[in-house]
Amino acid sequence: MSDQMAPDLPPSDEILPDEDARAAGPEDAVPGDAVPDELAFDVEDLPGGALAALEAVLMVVDEPISAVRLATTLALPTTRVEELLEELAADYRGERGGRPRGFELRRAGEGWRVYSAPPYADVVGRFVLDGQSARLTQAALETLAVIAYRQPVTRGQVSAVRGVNVDSVVRTLGARGLVADMGTDPVTGAVLYGTTGYFLERLGLSGLDDLPPLAPYLPDVEALDGVDDEIGDGS
Repeated sequence: MSDQMAPDLPPSDEILPDEDARAAGPEDAVPGDAVPDELAFDVEDLPGGALAALEAVLMVVDEPISAVRLATTLALPTTRVEELLEELAADYRGERGGRPRGFELRRAGEGWRVYSAPPYADVVGRFVLDGQSARLTQAALETLAVIAYRQPVTRGQVSAVRGVNVDSVVRTLGARGLVADMGTDPVTGAVLYGTTGYFLERLGLSGLDDLPPLAPYLPDVEALDGVDDEIGDGS
């Protein structure tokens, strides 16, 4: 046995307790440990409270944001955030005693975002489109309408509706993020296309059910069976 004596160790009850270990810095955390995501302050204590804090966040988002993400950001229960969103939306519409605003808060896709109010569409459109050169052509708008109302649909089927080849137009719509590949037709193997969440956002729609009732004026997709064999999908 070695003559060197081991260093004295503190009694086991003096070893760093668990709560102190948890209080150690992030560099001491064990990988995989859950770290609470909490604000260092209460948003209710800010000027205007949680309602104003929610407005501040909504003013800087560039795409619809979900109530769940907002709740995480503000460290509030999701149900509370949903109540605040409905309250803001009603306030902007002038339903809480104030004047109607030139903007409104509404659902778009799976989230919420502030938009200009519909009555001012002509004014806003004039400002936004003035001098803008990258507009969709009439052909692109017609193709987008067919895809929106008859999705999922192939390029061959869209061509059959419009009476012209739409390969390049569909590629343009895809590059703009308005349509996307939704798989393939199980029979012909042709690529199927549908609109995207960005399409809904640009139109300010919550879902495809909000589209105006134009579909009855378009031919049924079933009536276009076989056109991919005749025209070719172009993929």
